[in-house]
Amino acid sequence: MIISIASGKGGTGKTIIATALALSSKSSVQFIDCDVEEPNAHIFLKPVIEETSKVFIPIPEIDKTKCTYCGRCGEVCAYNAIAVIPPANDKKGSVLVFPELCHGCGSCGYFCPEKAIKEVNKEIGIMEIGMAGPIQFIHGRLNIGEAMAVPLIRQEKKNINPTRTVIIDAPPGTSCPVVESVKDSDFCILVTEPTPFGLNDLVLSVEVIRKLAIPFGILINRSDLGDTKTDEFCRSQGIPVLMKIPFRREIAVAYSKGDSIVEAFPEYRKDFLALFDKCRLNHKSNP
Repeated sequence: MIISIASGKGGTGKTIIATALALSSKSSVQFIDCDVEEPNAHIFLKPVIEETSKVFIPIPEIDKTKCTYCGRCGEVCAYNAIAVIPPANDKKGSVLVFPELCHGCGSCGYFCPEKAIKEVNKEIGIMEIGMAGPIQFIHGRLNIGEAMAVPLIRQEKKNINPTRTVIIDAPPGTSCPVVESVKDSDFCILVTEPTPFGLNDLVLSVEVIRKLAIPFGILINRSDLGDTKTDEFCRSQGIPVLMKIPFRREIAVAYSKGDSIVEAFPEYRKDFLALFDKCRLNHKSNP
C-alpha cells in the first residue's frame, strides 16, 4: 500500500506525521521524502546512507552547422525554453536555450527538420538511498537554484518497493511537485491546522486530490487551537477526520531536537497504528 502525506501549506507538521507513521508500523516500510527542495525527514529517521547518485535532466544543444533558424523548436516548446532569432540584414541568426525553463520533454529535437538538436545531460540534484533501522529510506536534494523538482521526484519514485508499505512525504502546496508525489497513491493523508490559512489551503488540496481520484482523509494537527471551521468543512464535504493531535509545547520541543513524536511520547504509537488501519479501511471503502 502506498500512503502519501500532503498538506496545502507548510508548517502544519506533515513531516513529523509521516515519520511517526513510518516508525509506528508493524509491517516493513519504505519511506520516500519527495520534498526535494527542503528534505528534512532524515532529521527524525536518522538513516545511514548507502548509495548516492546524481540526477540529470536532458536539455537541448544546438548544432549551428545544421540549424537553419526556421524557428520550429521554439514553436513546439511549451515552456519557452528556446528562442530563435532568424537571420536579418546580413546578420547571422541565433538560438537561445534557457536551461532553467527546460522540462526535458524532447519535443524540440523530435520536431527539428534538420536534426540539428541533440540532448545533453544537466545535473539537477542527487538522490540518496539508505536504511533507517528496518526502514528503507530514499530522499532527493535539488541543487540550489534549480526549478525542476518533478524529474527528481520521478526518479525517487522509480525505486518504490511494492513488497513494503510505502510512505511518501510530499512537499507542501498544490503545485506540480505535489501532484507528482501523490499520484498513484492508494491513500492520501492531508495534514492541516484549524486556522483560516490552514482551511483555505486545505480546500485547495482537497480539490487536487479529488481531481486525481485518490481516496483521502484529514489529520488535524494542533487541533485545540484556532476555530471549528475545519471540522465543519469536513462534515459538509463528507471527508473523514482520521486523527487529531492537540497542541503540546512538549511536542514542539521534541520536534526542535529532531525527535519523533512516537519516540518522545510512546503513548502516541497506538494512535498511529490506528491511523494505519483507518487508511486501509477508507481505501477499501473508496476504491
